[in-house]
Amino acid sequence: MTAEPSDAPEPQPVLSPLTTAAIFLVLTVDEGGEGPVRDLLADLPGLRRSYGFGSPDGALSCVVSIGSRVWGRLFDGPRPAELHPFVELTGPRHRAPATPGDLLFHLRATRQDLCFALAAEIMDRLRGHVTLVDEVQGFKYRDVRDLMGFVDGTENPEGRAATTATLVGDEDPDFAGGSYVIVQKYLHDLPAWNALPVEAQEKVIGRRKLTNVELDEPASHVSLNTVTDADGEELQILRDNMPFGSPGHDEFGTYFIGYARTPEVTEQMLRNMFLGNADASHDRILDFSTAVTGTLFFAPSGDFLDDLPDPPSSATAERPVPPVPHTRSEAPAGVSADGSLGIGDLNRSTAK
Repeated sequence: MTAEPSDAPEPQPVLSPLTTAAIFLVLTVDEGGEGPVRDLLADLPGLRRSYGFGSPDGALSCVVSIGSRVWGRLFDGPRPAELHPFVELTGPRHRAPATPGDLLFHLRATRQDLCFALAAEIMDRLRGHVTLVDEVQGFKYRDVRDLMGFVDGTENPEGRAATTATLVGDEDPDFAGGSYVIVQKYLHDLPAWNALPVEAQEKVIGRRKLTNVELDEPASHVSLNTVTDADGEELQILRDNMPFGSPGHDEFGTYFIGYARTPEVTEQMLRNMFLGNADASHDRILDFSTAVTGTLFFAPSGDFLDDLPDPPSSATAERPVPPVPHTRSEAPAGVSADGSLGIGDLNRSTAK
């Protein structure tokens, strides 16, 4: 693989290490709120530096991502080639709903108070111009496990492989250094899950619960989330999932967030989970975990935020949103029964 050129766009901190605390804010932009949102986007890197400067050990970061329906209201010129609304999936037993979302703020730190302070500043700047759709405060649980008791994020790519899997390259030069983001909020039925014997849980997940060793289970969650390209190379995404919950309200969940160079990889994983493949009618983890949100965004590069495109003219702002690329209950043409994608190399495949 060739090295990235020195003048390549600087990405947002998508590749920041996993942290012990996070806040996820999903917002819609009210009519007339475009100006204040643009002002906030331009100021966000500086705000992050201001709140993180006094606590360098806190590793405060913030990635902002923008949804399809608001892109043309905020910016003139081209839009990311694969940006579209989240594709709702209705399978034989389970559904992945599509829910509103124009902006996603993904705040991470080693301390929750730093995330909280920056989130409060963002909301103070945008209040009256946006509507809050969802707010989730995530936390590290034990030794990087989800609330179902299994280690999460094991298959995340690292180093150069993470860059290749996550950041847009010369296939869309106007948006190089950016990343597509899909988020879903899952709520778990822990009493039903914990009633299963550990061996049954392991077959559902495809890993040993104690050691995290992968099992050969074709219908498991791990297997259904393995996607390959036309050459048989595994395609990866970067997950930064976080547990969340409220024991007093009997709420236990996982906030899924996946960054990828193309949304098609994450979408194929979700199709395998909800619509099934040759090995399974659906992912059995969905019998215990219910998706209650689903939104797709694009996280532009840091250079994009430093020099925003001009605001759109009235004619540009009224352009229709590109259609969803395929129907919600069927896989698109070109996807094989084993879940492989016919997208060839495109520098997107990575070694496991």
